[in-house]
Amino acid sequence: MDLKVQKPAVGIMITNDWGDSKGYRVACECGSNECEHQVWVEADDIGVTTTIYSTTTTNFWSKTRWYYIWTLLTKGYIEQETCVIMSEQQTLNYAEILKSAIKDTVNFRKNKYDENKSS
Repeated sequence: MDLKVQKPAVGIMITNDWGDSKGYRVACECGSNECEHQVWVEADDIGVTTTIYSTTTTNFWSKTRWYYIWTLLTKGYIEQETCVIMSEQQTLNYAEILKSAIKDTVNFRKNKYDENKSS
């Protein structure tokens, strides 16, 4: 199957666009918003950064509270994980959105710098 990048992209929604930073919500293939993640692409004076945020949940009562207390006392934190399942099409869209966001934020930042330099 020959897939092409989609616009608008399946499973990826732009949430914010401030020129030098863009935010996206990436949905999980399962349809639940509990395992989606937020992606931020930001350009600043030193380069471009991509930050991915996830909100994790756990079935707290699956283990005893003594387990959690002991783990907090000995490690200082509780480990949790989350995942996002993407279809082949959504993965292709995701990669293209990241490339596009990097290009857009860098160009915006460069244009702002050029405007400030000429004034």
